[in-house]
Amino acid sequence: MNARAPQHDNVVTQSLAQIGQCGLFLLTLLAAIPRSFRYLRETVRQLWFVGAMSLTIIMVCGLFVGMVLMLQLYHVLSIFGGTSASGMVVALSVYRELGPVVTALLFAGRAGTAVTAEIGLMRATDQIDAMEMMAVDPIAYVATPRFLAGLIAMPLLCCVFCAMAIFGGHLVGVTWLGVDNGTFWSNMTAQVDVHTDIVNGVLLKSLAFGAVVSLIAVFQGFTTPPTSEGVAYATTRTVVASSIAILALDFVLTAFLM
Repeated sequence: MNARAPQHDNVVTQSLAQIGQCGLFLLTLLAAIPRSFRYLRETVRQLWFVGAMSLTIIMVCGLFVGMVLMLQLYHVLSIFGGTSASGMVVALSVYRELGPVVTALLFAGRAGTAVTAEIGLMRATDQIDAMEMMAVDPIAYVATPRFLAGLIAMPLLCCVFCAMAIFGGHLVGVTWLGVDNGTFWSNMTAQVDVHTDIVNGVLLKSLAFGAVVSLIAVFQGFTTPPTSEGVAYATTRTVVASSIAILALDFVLTAFLM
């Protein structure tokens, strides 16, 4: 037991040190935002890469999440004779929790790992060092455009996910299970609140998740050892750290916003 204690303390110390380094890296990113405006084309390119290229998986997963959610809720609500409220419950579940969280997890798995691997390979092939030698700021040219692209893309992807989930719920509930179409939409529009559900649930949460995932992805790419094994470990750490951060931050935001 005594032999394992120092090793455990070392892991905790390294984790806390990395969190502190990530916080300092965030300050560096924010300070570099004005300088990154000269590389607006790179920001747009990254927005296409992390946003538009993620649309397929977001739309497909959103559709099936809405369909499965409607099937489960219809079965539960039929026990109490409340199937008319199934559309409302699907909408509230998607807007408040499932939409932002699932979108962020998919975004971390698809775009976050790609950003980490791309920056890690640039580090391994000395491209970042070459930029510094040519008086090009790698933070402003490489890191900040990817951070801003993730920050902008996440709310848009979350809106697409929520729309597809509602469509999937309507497809199963109204077309398949026979829920009245007017009742489905009227109950949903009567209970969904713009400020509580849309602004707090979708926009604020997705902005926070986009910032966290983008920060972790860029930080892991910049600090990875310049080897193929280091890049592989960095992409793994991006997914693990992003998933934990998303779920922990979701609890904190829900406690304060809801």
